[in-house]
Amino acid sequence: MRVVSLVPSLTESLFALGLTERELVGRTAWCEEPRGRIESVPTLGGTKNPDLRRVIDAAPDLVILEREENRREAYDTLTRAGVPVFVAHVLKVSDVPPMLRALGSAVGRGDAAEPWARELEEQLARTRPGGPAPRAAALIWHQPLMAVAHSRYSGNLLEQAGFVLPELQPDAGYPKVDPVDLGRAGVELLLLTSEPHDFTLAEGEAIADLIQGSGFVRPRVRKLDGKHLTWFGTRTAAALAAFRAVRVDLAIDRSAAGA
Repeated sequence: MRVVSLVPSLTESLFALGLTERELVGRTAWCEEPRGRIESVPTLGGTKNPDLRRVIDAAPDLVILEREENRREAYDTLTRAGVPVFVAHVLKVSDVPPMLRALGSAVGRGDAAEPWARELEEQLARTRPGGPAPRAAALIWHQPLMAVAHSRYSGNLLEQAGFVLPELQPDAGYPKVDPVDLGRAGVELLLLTSEPHDFTLAEGEAIADLIQGSGFVRPRVRKLDGKHLTWFGTRTAAALAAFRAVRVDLAIDRSAAGA
């Protein structure tokens, strides 16, 4: 089978499901995993601007898309050209198991997909970390300062891990915010991502200083693995476990500090 993936997290997942470099005949420039194997797969542009002529010329049996990461133009162009497409749409962690099963079936790896889907379902069924849930803002971009809302996969992942994401801007999946917004929302914790913007702890501490300088309680700062936060698929179960561990560590730190 010849597959082109225009979704970085699902490119990684396809390898995890058993596809080989010979079967994956195209990817985006942002498809960086798994390192050591992905490099031999031809790059056919980006997620938002793939070279659709080259995608079609690769004669794929299937092109993998995602509704938020890829533009409708790509879907329309490919379907008009008669190229079969698989379109994922993931807004919640609970969307991932059925998506993995559907993806596995679409690429002839249904049996391989089942353990990944079942592992995540079992992880979701486990009790979330106890104690007060910290009000957190997951910051994904610096200038302008942007966060992720609970209505998107990343926000829902953090909520499943035991954090509370306040409503910073109604109906915005990725709201633009400022320190006053974060202070008014009672944010106790700034979660900094390593992508798409690779935050430094100094940047996070500077934002916390501005929140405190605006008359609000100074939040704590913690950096997260950006791929774990935004890449859904076969890594979701590990990401959820990792963020639940972060949640437990923060609760222990807070208890030790007498907060």
